[in-house]
Amino acid sequence: MKRIIAGLAVAAGTALPVLAEEHRVTIRGMAFEPALPEIAVGDTVTFVNTGRMTRTASAIVRGLDAGREGAAASHTGRIDPDAAVRVPIIRTGAADYFCSDHSSMRGRIVVN
Repeated sequence: MKRIIAGLAVAAGTALPVLAEEHRVTIRGMAFEPALPEIAVGDTVTFVNTGRMTRTASAIVRGLDAGREGAAASHTGRIDPDAAVRVPIIRTGAADYFCSDHSSMRGRIVVN
């Protein structure tokens, strides 16, 4: 869809604003899927807990959404079963994250 819109904008000779994307990281059992999403500044990452236990995505907000009103220093907060937390990304870089209750659960987001 983005390619079609971009093609129409080029054909019309107009500038096109960058369209932000919504990325989903699913928490299943003891894993984040996908564990290594690559995204762009302005995109949003939504962590969705499909498991039966509360999870976190700690350290994801450090730096990548710095300055967001109400952002925690390095924690998404607890994500209950069948719940989701949205994190808007406003800076480039990379952030490793993990579940604060299960440190073997790890992932990384790379922002270009």
